[in-house]
Amino acid sequence: MKISEKEFENLYKENLPKLKSFIYRLVTNRKDVEDLSQEAFIKAFKKIDSFKGNSSFRTWLFAIATNLAKDHHKAKKRWARNAQDNCSLSIKESHKLQEETMEVYHNSGLGKYEIKNHIDYCFTCVMKYLPLERHIAVMLADIYDFKVAEISIILNKTIGSVKHLLLNGRKTMRGVFDEDCTLINKTGACWKCTELSNSGNSKAETLRKVNELELVASANDVSKEKLYELRATLIKAIDPLNSSSHQLHDYLLQQTDFAQDKNYPPTEKICGEIE
Repeated sequence: MKISEKEFENLYKENLPKLKSFIYRLVTNRKDVEDLSQEAFIKAFKKIDSFKGNSSFRTWLFAIATNLAKDHHKAKKRWARNAQDNCSLSIKESHKLQEETMEVYHNSGLGKYEIKNHIDYCFTCVMKYLPLERHIAVMLADIYDFKVAEISIILNKTIGSVKHLLLNGRKTMRGVFDEDCTLINKTGACWKCTELSNSGNSKAETLRKVNELELVASANDVSKEKLYELRATLIKAIDPLNSSSHQLHDYLLQQTDFAQDKNYPPTEKICGEIE
C-alpha cells in the first residue's frame, strides 16, 4: 500500500493530537513533546515507502514515536511510589515554590484546578512508577484503545508478552489506587486532590465536586477492576496538553520530576483531610 505525500500529511495531522498527548504522558515535558513529535514526523516521512498497510497508519506512526520516546527515556529513572509525596514535600519546604505554585493556580486562566484533570495528572504519575514497557502498554491499551495485537507491533513483542505487560501493569496500578487514593479508599494516604481543591473552594464545594464523580459514587459497590475502568474512561476524554488545568499540572509534573533527586521518607496524609 503506497500513500502519497498529501495523504501522509493528512493522516499525520489527524493523529497528531493523540500522538502528542501520548508522548506527553510518557515524558511529562512539554518541550520534549514538541521535539519528539516533530522528530516522529520527519522519521515517518522519510520511511513513508516502508508503510505497506500491514497495520493501520496510526499503529505504524505510534510505533515510530514510541521508539523515539523510549530512546529519549533511557536516561530517566522510574518515579518512586511516593513521587507525588516527594513533590508535595519539596514544595512545602520552599517558600519560592509555594509562591510559584499559587501564582500558577490563581493567576493563570489555564491553571484552573479541576478534579477530573487532577485525576489524569495522578494517573500519569502512577504510570511513571511502572517499568517503561508496562507503562507504554497500559497507556496504549487503556487510554488510547489500541488492541493487544496492535501493541505487539508497536512494542515489537509477542502477543503473549503484551498480555503479560498489561496484566502486571494494571495489577500494580489498581493496587496503588486501592491503597492510596482517598476517592475510593477513605483510609488512603493521598489527599492531594482535595488539598488543591480546598485552596480555591470551600470544603463543602470540594465535597460536592468529589461526590459527583462516578468513580467516587461507585467506590463501595463495584470491583477494583471496574473502578480502574471508570478512572481510565474519565482520562480518555482529557487532553493533558490543552485542559483547563494544563499549566498547573505541567508545573506540578516538572516539580515531581525535580523532586525525584530528593529522598523523602514515605508519609501518610501529608496533605490534610476533609472534615
